[in-house]
Amino acid sequence: MQKSGKALTTALHVAIALSLAFMAVLVFGNVVLRYLFNSGITWSEEMSRFLFVWLVFLGAIGALKDNMHLGMDIVVNLLPRKGKKLVFVISNILVLYVLWLFLEGSWKMTLLNMDSKSPATGLPLAFMYGIGIITSISMAVIVLGNLWRVLSARDPQQPLTIIAQPDQPPTDSAQETEITDQSANRRSERVGG
Repeated sequence: MQKSGKALTTALHVAIALSLAFMAVLVFGNVVLRYLFNSGITWSEEMSRFLFVWLVFLGAIGALKDNMHLGMDIVVNLLPRKGKKLVFVISNILVLYVLWLFLEGSWKMTLLNMDSKSPATGLPLAFMYGIGIITSISMAVIVLGNLWRVLSARDPQQPLTIIAQPDQPPTDSAQETEITDQSANRRSERVGG
């Protein structure tokens, strides 16, 4: 299971890097062609836009996996363990609901634009909207995995916030980057005295 997770993470990082590299090459190449040779690649701008959209959505998946999305945990850190668990479950259920709405809207837009073609590249516009389906399903799997880890944990020190701390580098899925009760106590001791 961990090997497949690592392979998926590597594939995600490669897809992000390739999108960024191809987008940079297209834009730079088009600028050079336009200014030096008074010509250009007609589909470069449109393809760069598609790649940028894919880059952003794939990056959002990676950020969720590494718990790097912005969040406020000041109130949650003040709660007792059971309160933290309740807030964690409620917040993840709300995230799942939003992901369901996102999936539903992306699915409808993808089907609606299946026959529509983009003017320059000729790609179906479903290519643009299809990333929403991939993103919502991938994020839902990550959120469900986080919920499963917390609800099935027998470890009383299981982390209950989904925000990585600024002083913690992102780690692989085997290690937890989330805050525990001990690190919350250390932080409150530093702030208090």
